[in-house]
Amino acid sequence: RGARLVARSMRAFPIPHAVGIFAGNVFAFAVVGFTVVIGQITDEIIIPGLENDGVTVRHIIFGVVAVAIVGIIRGVSVMIRRYFNMIAVLRSQRMWRLSVTDRYLDAPRSYHWSRPTGELMAHADADVEAAMSMLMPLAFAVSVISLIVVSLVSLLFIHPLFVLVAILLFPALAFLSRSYVLAVEEPAARAQAVVGKVSTIAHESIDGIMVVKTIGLQDSEVSRFSKAAAELRQQRLEVGRRQALFTPILYSLPNLGILILLLIGAWLVKRDAITIGEIVQAMALFNILTMPVQILGYLFQQMPRSVVAMDRLDRVMQVKPETSSSCQLETCESPNIAFDRVSFGYPQVKTSSRQLVLSGLSVKIRFGEFVTVVGATGSGKSTMVLLLTGIVLPELGEITLGEAQTKDLGADGVSSLVAPVFQESFLFHETIRENLTLGKIVSDSEIQLALYQAAADQFVDQFPQGIDTVVGERGVTLSGGQRQRIAIARALLNNPKILVLDDATSSVDPIIEAEILDNFQTQKNKTILIVSHRLAVIRRADRVLFLNNGRIEADGTHEELLNFSNYANLIQAYNQVET
Repeated sequence: RGARLVARSMRAFPIPHAVGIFAGNVFAFAVVGFTVVIGQITDEIIIPGLENDGVTVRHIIFGVVAVAIVGIIRGVSVMIRRYFNMIAVLRSQRMWRLSVTDRYLDAPRSYHWSRPTGELMAHADADVEAAMSMLMPLAFAVSVISLIVVSLVSLLFIHPLFVLVAILLFPALAFLSRSYVLAVEEPAARAQAVVGKVSTIAHESIDGIMVVKTIGLQDSEVSRFSKAAAELRQQRLEVGRRQALFTPILYSLPNLGILILLLIGAWLVKRDAITIGEIVQAMALFNILTMPVQILGYLFQQMPRSVVAMDRLDRVMQVKPETSSSCQLETCESPNIAFDRVSFGYPQVKTSSRQLVLSGLSVKIRFGEFVTVVGATGSGKSTMVLLLTGIVLPELGEITLGEAQTKDLGADGVSSLVAPVFQESFLFHETIRENLTLGKIVSDSEIQLALYQAAADQFVDQFPQGIDTVVGERGVTLSGGQRQRIAIARALLNNPKILVLDDATSSVDPIIEAEILDNFQTQKNKTILIVSHRLAVIRRADRVLFLNNGRIEADGTHEELLNFSNYANLIQAYNQVET
């Protein structure tokens, strides 16, 4: 699994990986060359100097130059290896972050309903970071193969017994490394899963800070976070405990090899089979090999965490994206709306069951009509809006705009025809202009017209910076009614064929609301569908759809529907609330 992870990154970014690995191999040859130089200096300069045989200046200069050349090659190769390897790692991280984010945008609404925001954030951040962590030592780890081969050849030239020590040493290291990976993978997987849980709790606590502070839940939230953090700590301590068991053995084996090498070397020198310089060369080689072993150890240490994180990312990428297409039919220029025996239920958390909200709903709305949807709480009004906007798809039945079905258009395709405004109006921490245009090129005259139609132009003009005023996160510096009017203006700027307001004027005072409705009624080039409980809105509608128990129970004008007792009782309740 670790090899597959590496292969995916190398296929995506072959050049940085190839250059980094090539530089790593140059480093491997330079390392072995350094040990050869050290051995030669020992025999040709150090030992003659100690034995008073004298050393010529020529030999000293040769030794200095040789060490300098090898050092420069090692330094440059290290620099190139690290630079290009890091480019490959960071590009891989960017690729996966973009891929995960794109999949979030394309995933159906049901996917987001079933997962907390903290978990989604953990996938895009912590999981990507963890998955790519084993790529950090990749170039060096791959070059270790060349280093081992070249080292074995170098040892063979010195004496076959030295090769025998290395041949016994490296399989032992490989066996221990494999055992280490198997031992650490399970607790690493549990720890990575808990990271998402900790992130979820932190996100919920910060996002709901007003509730936490007003109800006095500070201690409760700290306790909830501490419990999850303690669970994460426990899993990571278990990983650390197993690391502490294997790491000393992995690091001490090369030193044990050096000790054995010294004993064998002393015996061979006594028999004049090798020189002291060759012992120094072999010991230096084994000592240098401890560093690649440490790098391999780090690679194997990161591998369980990386493959577990990659598994989590792969599960995200397996989510089937929603398809989208633009409406090319002539009927989409003036689309009628049709719900044909539509049923829908929301997925229940941690269960496979669904609770039906709409059941066999059928209704047709002609283009250009002003329609109000009325119903008691939980009757399915907002669900009907979500289905119409393509955010969710019906389980049974069909919804058509013109002659195109929403399931074929997808959320992106539907958005070219339908502009929804919800009761909770979300604004970004940007200027009013940027919240209106959302990056599109829109003229000031178009913006002013949309603000006027949403009755937002007066309060916007009163700000010192006008439409370039920065609103707080979620539009917190504006009142609820101001946020709703900015959201309505934003929807109007899309020039939709169908404008849908789901209680989107609930925070607007009746006088301003009447002004907005007057502006709407002058626009005959679009369908207006409003979910509302205000009588002033209901009376203005060309048609009123009375939704009850997931179906359209009555359809007609406000006066006609008063003949239905359920509708009349609901209107009487609305009237009592308003008075």
